[in-house]
This record gives sequence, C-alpha cells and structure tokens, in this order.
Amino acid sequence: MENVQALSGIDLSPEINMFRYLQKIRQYPILTQEQEFELAVKYQQNRDPEIAKILVTSHLRLVVKVVSKYKGYGLSSAEMISEGNIGLLYAIEKFEPEKGFRFSTYALWWIKASIQKYILNSWSLVKIGTTAAQKKLFFNLRKIKNKLNLNDDREMSVKVVENIANSLDVSVQEVTDMNMRLKSHDGSLNTLIDSSSENGAEWMDFIADNKPNQEETLAYAETMKYRRELFYKALVFLNKREKDILFKRRLCDKSVTLDDLSKIYGISKERVRQIELNSIKKIKKAIEAIA
Repeated sequence: MENVQALSGIDLSPEINMFRYLQKIRQYPILTQEQEFELAVKYQQNRDPEIAKILVTSHLRLVVKVVSKYKGYGLSSAEMISEGNIGLLYAIEKFEPEKGFRFSTYALWWIKASIQKYILNSWSLVKIGTTAAQKKLFFNLRKIKNKLNLNDDREMSVKVVENIANSLDVSVQEVTDMNMRLKSHDGSLNTLIDSSSENGAEWMDFIADNKPNQEETLAYAETMKYRRELFYKALVFLNKREKDILFKRRLCDKSVTLDDLSKIYGISKERVRQIELNSIKKIKKAIEAIA
C-alpha cells in the first residue's frame, strides 16, 4: 500500500464538500478494458504511483455507485466513500491482470468488502455480523423486506420468516434476531426517560449492580475466616469418634450413610444419628463459650 498511499493530487475524502467531490471525479476519464490491462501490467512491473493514480481516479465513480446502495443504514455517505476508496487502493495492489478479469470487476469486491466492514463496525455499538451467514443476513434482510413491502415495524409472519431463512440458508431464529436488531437502535444510558420530568431521571439510574462491592467482599471473607477459626477451636471438645462421624456426615463432599457408619462402629443407625446431633450441639456450645 505504500506506493498507492503516496499518490499525490488525489483527494480521496469527500467530507469537506460532497457536491464538489462528485463534480471533480467526473473529470477523470473512464478507461477501456485494453487501457486497464496495459496500465495494470505496467504497475505490476514497476509500481509507478502515477500509473496507480490513473487507475484510482478512473474508478472513483464506481465507489460512489456502490455506496449509493448502502444509504439505508443511516451512516455518512462521505465516510462510506472514503472507506470504499481504501478498498479500491487495496484492489490496485492485489490485482493480477494476467488472469483475464477486468480491473473494475476485481475492484468491486474490495470496495464492497471495505464498505461493509465499515457499516458492521459503525452501525451498532454491539458487535454484529460476526459470521459469514450473519453478514449475509444483515445486508440482505433489508433488501428482501423492501421487495415484500415490509418497510414498517410490523412483525413478519412465520411463513415469511421461514421463506427468508430458506432463501438465505440461515435459521429461522437468526432471521428473527437480526430483524429485531435492525428495528432497534443503540441509545445512550444518559438519555432522559421523560424530558418533561423535573427530576431528570436517566436510564442509567435504573441499572442496578447487585454484586457486592470490595468492602462487602472483604468483610465477608474476614467473617468466614473468623467462623472457620472458631469451628476448628471447638473441635477439641469432641472425641475421636464424634469428630469422625460429624465429618463423614456433614463435612464431606459425599455424605456417608447412617447404615455404613453403624457397620463401621458396630452400633445402631439411631445411635449414629444421636452422636451426630450431639456433636453439633457440643460445637455450637463451645463456639458460644469461645466467642
């Protein structure tokens, strides 16, 4: 891109005055297929910026024509033209004239790709069109709805959604989700809910964060640490059998059954249950005394 970016005398940005820009690019001649081929071969051989300049200027109108098909997304035409021109520059660098295609045919793909990438990145704050199928759906759903005269916000029928999904080879759910995205718009959390209201409440005011803050998290950790210390101190008041039964019944990942413990200690299941409950009472009593 270095040689192409170094082109002098070409204003590739129409942001200052669109009308003047359109007038200016009409002055550049359109090349014949033979002229395109000859210039492309020469540029491939010596990377002469002056040759690239001729190829660029002769196709600036093609970029404007492509951009005119993407006006329904509410984005600046000037910025889309600038992005399309960048795609044109890449096309000049990558073009291989010996393959027999016209440069305009090859450049069209790069121009569209550059414009579509800009639209996907700019249309919404939320990332959209992350897969090839979603990109195809994003750029074709609006066209299909226009053909079906579904330009308002009415919900599409199940049959229409299914037909669209089949024609674009995507799922019904993907069509439904994308349609919702296209009908909705990003908004600022600082937007007033009711501009006539005196309190000036914003959407941000109604977003609650229920997660504990740092102070609460620290306090909870310290409390749990203190409780664990009390518990282990209280364990000294239990004998070996009481500790074993308590741990196996209440403190293991998988609790041991009363039946299994009764067999281990040669006592009844009811006796095991009594030892378990008495151990808990001893622990609580010891903790109250220590604390």
